[in-house]
Amino acid sequence: MRALSRALAALATLGVTATGVAVLTPAPALAAPGTVVVSQVYGGGGNSGAPYANDFVELFNRSPEPVSLDGWSVQYTSATGTGPFGANMVALSGTLAPGQYHLVRFAGGATGAALPAPDTTGTVNMSGSSGKVVLARTAEGLACNGGSLPCTAEQTALIADLVGYGTADYSEGAAAPGLSNTAAALRKDRGCADTDANGADFEAAAPAPRNRAAAPAPCGTEPTPTATPTATPTATPTATPTTAPCETPATHRIAQVQGSGDASPLAGRTVRVEGVVTADFQEANQLSGFFLQDPSPDADPATSEGLFAFARSSFKDVEVGDRVLVTGRVVEFNGWTELSPVTAVDVCGTGTIKPVRQSLPRAEGATFERIENMLVTFPEPLTVSDHYNLGRYGELTLSSEGRVYQPTDRPGVDAAENARRTLLVDDASGVENPATVPYTEPRTVRLGDTALGVTGVMGYGFGSYRLQPTGKAAFLRTNPRLPRPLPVGGNVKVASFNTLNWFTTVGSRGASSPEEQKRQLAKLVAALKAMDADVVGLMEVENNGQTALQALVDALNAEVGAGTYAALGNPNPGTDVIKVAMIYKPARVQPVGEARSTSDPVFKRPPLAQTFRRGKGGQPFTVIVNHYKSKGCDEEATGDNADAGDGQSCYNGDRVREARATLAMVESLGLPNPLVLGDLNAYGEEDPIDTLEAGGLTSVTKRFVPAPLRYSYLFQGQVGELDHALAGRQLLRRVTGATIWHINADEARMLDYNQEFNPPGLYAPDAFRSSDHDPVIVGLNLPGGRG
Repeated sequence: MRALSRALAALATLGVTATGVAVLTPAPALAAPGTVVVSQVYGGGGNSGAPYANDFVELFNRSPEPVSLDGWSVQYTSATGTGPFGANMVALSGTLAPGQYHLVRFAGGATGAALPAPDTTGTVNMSGSSGKVVLARTAEGLACNGGSLPCTAEQTALIADLVGYGTADYSEGAAAPGLSNTAAALRKDRGCADTDANGADFEAAAPAPRNRAAAPAPCGTEPTPTATPTATPTATPTATPTTAPCETPATHRIAQVQGSGDASPLAGRTVRVEGVVTADFQEANQLSGFFLQDPSPDADPATSEGLFAFARSSFKDVEVGDRVLVTGRVVEFNGWTELSPVTAVDVCGTGTIKPVRQSLPRAEGATFERIENMLVTFPEPLTVSDHYNLGRYGELTLSSEGRVYQPTDRPGVDAAENARRTLLVDDASGVENPATVPYTEPRTVRLGDTALGVTGVMGYGFGSYRLQPTGKAAFLRTNPRLPRPLPVGGNVKVASFNTLNWFTTVGSRGASSPEEQKRQLAKLVAALKAMDADVVGLMEVENNGQTALQALVDALNAEVGAGTYAALGNPNPGTDVIKVAMIYKPARVQPVGEARSTSDPVFKRPPLAQTFRRGKGGQPFTVIVNHYKSKGCDEEATGDNADAGDGQSCYNGDRVREARATLAMVESLGLPNPLVLGDLNAYGEEDPIDTLEAGGLTSVTKRFVPAPLRYSYLFQGQVGELDHALAGRQLLRRVTGATIWHINADEARMLDYNQEFNPPGLYAPDAFRSSDHDPVIVGLNLPGGRG
C-alpha cells in the first residue's frame, strides 16, 4: 500500500495564505526500512473483565540497528471522531536495541492486574474497540486525525507507524480487527510483520504486554527454545565441503521479486538475487543502501528490473558497477519493494547498466512502478515547477511542457494531466535541513528554470516515486530575476502586497527573534522601495493599532526619504490578529475624505477603502484592499464552506459572500472609480472572482499580463493567481498596464528571513523571498487638477 504519503494535499489545514495553524517541527526525510513500529494496542484496560488495569501501546524495534526515540511520541484519536491526534499524546525517549520492546502505559481503571513496569507513562484514555494510534517522529501534537482533519504531507511524513483498529477511518490498508476488554491487537511474528496493511499485520488476541526488560526478539531470527538439548560433538569434522560465496546461485531474478503489480508477490520471503550496482547510497546520512539491476531484462515490460537493498556500508561496501549477489528478505516498506534485512552481499565481478530512456507526461493510468528501482534518464528539457521542500528535504519537482498551473486558475488545465507531467527529484539523503542544499550554485534554482539530462534511480517513499540522481543535472537559468517590476506606464502606480505576517510583536507570527525581525523588515523595505508605487495595499500586517504599520513606513522612509510615504488609519481593522492596511505618497496623491470600511460580519478581516486624487480637482479613484477568507479546512467548514471537491477548497461560500459584500460596499458608499485589490484567496476562474467580474469589475492582470506570467503563488507544486486587481468600468479606461513581479513565488522558501533551518549563506537583504505572494502593480493615467 502507498501509505505514509508526503504527497497528500500539502498544508491542507493551513490554507494557502499560511495564516492558519502552524504545522509542526521538522519532518525527517526517508526513514530506514523496518525501524520502530507499534507492535500491540490494547484499549480495554480496567474495564469489566479486563485482564489488565490499564490501556497500553507497545512498541518494537524490528530493524537491525538501535533506534533513538528521543523527540518521538505516541498519539491517539478516536476511530471516526473530529479531534486531532495531538489532543492525546505522550512523549518518548531512550534508545531501543534491535528486537527490543517499549511499553507505554495509558489510563486505566480498577479491574485487572498491573502491567509490567512501563517504559513510558501517559494519561490517554483509549477505546477498547476502535481507534487510531500513530507513532510520530515529533514531540509535538499532530493537528490532524486522518479523517475529518486530513493529515497534510508534512504531518504524514512525521508518522513512523499508523495503526487503525475496528471501525477506524484512517489506517494502513484495511484496519486491524476490532478489539474488546479481553482482546488486544498484536502485530504478527513477534512484531516483525510489516506489510503496511493493518488488517494483515495484526491479529486480535489476549493482551501480552512486553517492556524493555522482556527478552529481545530480533527480526530474522527464531525464538530460542528454552529446553532444547544440544549434543556434544565427539569429533571435529575435517573434510566439511565449502562453497565460495559467488558460487551460491540466485534463487530468483529481480523481475520475479518485483512482479507486475504494485507489491511484490514474494513479500516476506528470503531470496537471493543477482544484479549490477547502479547507485550507491549506503552511508547513514543517505538512504542506507544501494540499488542493483538485472543486466538481462525479462520480456515483461510490466516488471521492473531494479531493486533496493537496505545494506549500509558498515555491512558491506559496494561500488557502482559491481556485479553482486544479494541475499535478503523481500519487504514492501511503505510501498517500496526492497530487500531488508540483507544478510549477504557478495561482489562477484563488474558489469554495466545503461539508463532506460523515459519521457513525460506519463501515459494516462500509468505510474513509475514498472521502472521502480531502475536506472533511468529523462533526456527532454524539464521545467522546475516546485522547490517548496528543497531546503527541508533536498527535493525538487520537474515537469514537462513548462510550468504547472492550478486547474481552477485558468481554462484548459487538468489536474490528472498535471500529475502525469511531473517528476519528483530527491537528493538520496536522509538528512533533514542539510547544511549544503543541492541546486544552489551558482545561484539557487528558481521556478521556470530548465533541467537537462536528468538521470538517476527511481526510488519510492512517503507516497511518491522519487528519482534519486546518480549524476549532476545541468540547469539553464531560463527564469532570471528581474531587479524591479516591469513598467506599467501611467502617472500613478498602485500595488498590492501580502507581507507574510509583518509583526512588531516578536514570537507571535512572523519573526521569532529580534534578528529575524530585522531581516524580515529589510526584505519588505527592499521590495516596497523597488515597487515605488504611489499607493500600496498591504495584507497580513499585525493588528496592533498603527504600531506595526508605522514601523514599516518609518523603515521605508529611512531608505527613500523622510515623509515619502504615510500610513492610513483603518476605521475597522477587525478582530483577526492580522489586518489589511494602506500606505501612500502624499506628494503624489491626496486622500479624498476619510478611510472607509464596512461592518458586514462576513469579513473577519474587513476591507479598507480610500479615495485619492492627483491634485485639487483631479479625477478621484478608490483603492479597496481585501484579504478574503483562506482555503484552509477545519471543523467549522460546513455547508457551502465544506470542500466540494471542485478544486476551490474550503470556505468558498464565505469568499463568495465577501465578494458580494465588497460590491455592496462600493455601491452603498458611492466609492468612485473602484480598484479592488488584494489577496482574495481565490484563483482566476473560481466563484469569488466570477462574482466580482459579474458585478462589473474587470481583472486588469487578465487583460495586461500574459497568461504564462499570470500567477502570484505556489501551492502543491502548482502556480496560480491569488492576488488580484479588478477595476470598475470607468477606471478601466485609465489603466495603462499591470504586472506581477515574481520575487516570491519563483523563489525557494529557504531564502526568506527565517534563521531556524535556512542555510545562513543564502540570506540577502533584498526583495527576493520577502513574502510568499508576488506583488501586483497597476498603472493608471489620471488627469490631475491644480496642485
